[in-house]
Amino acid sequence: MNQDWEDRVSAAWATFDDHPEEKAADFRAVIDALVAELPEGSAPGLFEQACAWDSTGHSDKAVPLYQEALARGLDGYKGRRARIQLSSSLRNLGRPEEGVKLLTPELDAPSDELDDAVRATLALCLSSLGRDREGLSLVLEALAAHLPRYRRSMTNYARALVAPEG
Repeated sequence: MNQDWEDRVSAAWATFDDHPEEKAADFRAVIDALVAELPEGSAPGLFEQACAWDSTGHSDKAVPLYQEALARGLDGYKGRRARIQLSSSLRNLGRPEEGVKLLTPELDAPSDELDDAVRATLALCLSSLGRDREGLSLVLEALAAHLPRYRRSMTNYARALVAPEG
């Protein structure tokens, strides 16, 4: 895998919206052709295939591919993306508790541009488990960082939602 391959994968994803739902298999074929250039079982290749299945409405086919990519050592930015997307897919399949378990450690991971996606996806998983206050707390805290005013208030409100009753 090299930058040229990464660039071609990015170019393929840039055309995703050009593939109507009935042509989803055509898009997956483009990704499969790129993945075929990598060694069999390559973690980045498995990740891209998982994304293609997931993005075309097949969480059930994406989940084992995400899991295999992570098991094979997918880490860094793409590993974090895989955990977010896997958690979302697990939730879609009625397994939100697995999504919570997978994403909760990400709250303590080094900060990056995916922080809000972690919180939003974790909030959805928590909500699916009936833990709406915890989910709301996460999204309010994420939102507070982007507000030009009321940042401190919203952060405090978010924390109060999950504070033990005193």
